[in-house]
Amino acid sequence: MDFLMSGLAACGACVFTNPLEVVKTRMQLQGELQAPGTYQRHYRNVFHAFITIGRVDGLAALQKGLAPALLYQFLMNGIRLGTYGLAEAGGYLHTAEGTHSPARSAAAGAMAGIMGAYLGSPIYMVKTHLQAQAASEIAVGHQYKHQIFPPESWKLALVAAMVSGIAVVLAMAPFDVACTRLYNQPTDAQGKGLMYRGILDALLQTARTEGIFGMYKGIGASYFRLGPHTILSLFFWDQLRSLYYTYTK
Repeated sequence: MDFLMSGLAACGACVFTNPLEVVKTRMQLQGELQAPGTYQRHYRNVFHAFITIGRVDGLAALQKGLAPALLYQFLMNGIRLGTYGLAEAGGYLHTAEGTHSPARSAAAGAMAGIMGAYLGSPIYMVKTHLQAQAASEIAVGHQYKHQIFPPESWKLALVAAMVSGIAVVLAMAPFDVACTRLYNQPTDAQGKGLMYRGILDALLQTARTEGIFGMYKGIGASYFRLGPHTILSLFFWDQLRSLYYTYTK
C-alpha cells in the first residue's frame, strides 16, 4: 500500500507540475555550451517561456512527456517512499533499545533514493527528449524525433484516459468515502442520520478520527473501478466521434 499510495500521490502532483518541467527542460538546454550573448534567447524567463511555448507549439505542448513523466514519478517515488515506509514499519530505523536512529534513517533514505533513481533514469531520459521537442523557431538543444503514438491513435486516447482516471480518483476519493458512509449510516424513525449531519460533517469526522488516510480508504478499488470506466468511456467517445466525422464528411 505504501508503494501504491506514494506512487499515485506523485502522479497526481505530476499532472499539475509537468508544464513547469517542460519549461525547466527548455530553459536548461537553451544556450548549451555557448557563451552568453552569442545565441538567441527564445525563453527569457519562466513566464515568457510559458507564453512562448503555448503560442508557438500550442497549449498541449506544455504537457509534453506526460506519459513517461507519470511512469517515472510512480516508479521513483513509489520505490523511494514505499521502501522507506517498509523499513520504518519493519522497525529497521530503530536501535535495539527502541530509540530512533538518525544514521539508519539516513542510510535507508539514501538506499531508497538510489534504487528509485536507478530504475527511473531511463524513463527520465525519454521524458527529457519529448519535452525538448519544439517547433524549429523556438527549438533548443538536440531535437530527437521520438513519437510514442501517432496523433490519431486510439492508444493516445487510452493514455489520456488513464491520466484523467488518476486525477479524478485522487480528487474524488474523500467525497466517495463520505458519500458511502452517509448512505450506510443508521437512521432514526424519521429517517434522519444518527452519525453524520451531512457531507462536510462526514469528512471532518473521518479526518479527525481516522486521519487523512482514512479519507482515502478503498482508493485502490476506486481506481480499478473508475480507471477502466474512465478509460473505456473516453475511448468509446473518441472513437464514436472519429467515426461520425469520417462518415459525415
